[in-house]
Amino acid sequence: MHARSPRALFPLLALVLLLPVVAGCGGRDRAKSVTVKGSDTMVILGQKWADAYMKAHPGAVVAVTGGGSGTGIAQLINGTIDIAQSSRSMKDEEKAQAEKAGGAVEEHAVAKDGVTVYVHESNPLATITLDQLRGVYTGTITNWKELGGADKPIVVYSRENSSGTYVFFKEHVLGGADFVEHAQTLPGTAAVVNAVTKDPSGIGYGGIAYGAGIRHLGIVGPAGTAIEPNEATIADGTYPLSRPLYWYVAAKAPPAARELVTWVLSPEGQAHVKEVGYFPIR
Repeated sequence: MHARSPRALFPLLALVLLLPVVAGCGGRDRAKSVTVKGSDTMVILGQKWADAYMKAHPGAVVAVTGGGSGTGIAQLINGTIDIAQSSRSMKDEEKAQAEKAGGAVEEHAVAKDGVTVYVHESNPLATITLDQLRGVYTGTITNWKELGGADKPIVVYSRENSSGTYVFFKEHVLGGADFVEHAQTLPGTAAVVNAVTKDPSGIGYGGIAYGAGIRHLGIVGPAGTAIEPNEATIADGTYPLSRPLYWYVAAKAPPAARELVTWVLSPEGQAHVKEVGYFPIR
C-alpha cells in the first residue's frame, strides 16, 4: 500500500483549520502567544509552522486561523492580531491605513507559490493560454469545445473577494476585468478543489499545494510552449502565475511575534514549506 501524499489530505485538513491552532498550550503564557490570521491558501502552511514551532519552543502558543488575506490584513490594521498571512501584497491604501492606525507594517515574503488552474481528472485538456483563461472567467468562452474539449458548458468556480488569490487572479489573469456573473464563489481553496473533483465540467484556481482529485493545467507561455507549475518554474518565475506568499507584521508586534518570524525565515522554518506543497523563499 502506498502512503498517502500530503496533498491528498488537504481537503480534509481544511475542514478543521478554521479553528485556532493552540495545541500544546497548557499553562498559556500571554507573553509567548502569537495570533496569525488571513489567507486560506496559506492556512495549511501556517498550521505546519505553528505545530513545529511550539514543539521546538515549549511554552510558546501560536494560534492560526483563515478567513482570507483581506480579513487578516484588516485585523492587523485594527490591532487585533499580530501577523497577517496574505497570498497577495498589501495595497497602498491598506499600508496608509496601517500607518494611520499605529505604524507601518513589515512585509516578509515567507514562501513561493503558483496559482494553478484546476480541472476534473477526466478532463482531456492539458494546457490553456492566459487569453483562454481570461475568456473563461470573463464569460467570452463558455463551452469546453471552444478549448478543444467536449461539447459541454464550462462551470466556473472562483473565490470570494476577500481572498488574496481572487485579487491576484483578477489582476494577473483578468487584467482588472470583472469575473463572469455566473461564476460560483466559494469560501476557500479547499472548497474550490472539492467542487471541481465532483464536477467533470468544472474549472477552478488556487494554490499549487492543493491537488487531490484534480489536475493542474499547464499554461502556454509567450514562446508557445506549455509551462507546468513546479518547483523549478515557480522558483525562477517562468511559470506565468508564480507569486510570493507573505507575512505582514505589526510595527508594535510583541517580541514573541518577531521571534516567530525570524524562525520561519530560518533554514529550520523554511524546511517545513515543501512538506505542505509550497516552496522555500530562500
